Amino acid sequence: MLFLATSGNVLAAPQVITVSRFEIGKAQWAFNREEVMLTCRPGNALYAINPSTLVQYPLNAVAEQEVKEGKTTAQPISVIQVDDPAHPGQKMSLEPFISRAEKLC
Repeated sequence: MLFLATSGNVLAAPQVITVSRFEIGKAQWAFNREEVMLTCRPGNALYAINPSTLVQYPLNAVAEQEVKEGKTTAQPISVIQVDDPAHPGQKMSLEPFISRAEKLC
């Protein structure tokens, strides 16, 4: 009975994966960190997390709304997002990271 009660909590816990610059490739790497953790929270809120500080950064509008509503604490993704050398004045695309995080939902 205790196992059944606790197994529901495990299934509801958000999954987290770690991705690295080496794994994604330098050409698509969008961050000033060598690796980030990605997670999908209930309601499809996607976050990147700095593994050394555990500061989280919203990756989509759902996550940004949670931060605005005070449901969670996070910094803007632009804090760790780097400029795109191929397109001056633009940031690197977050699409590869959003796609990976969505698979966790």
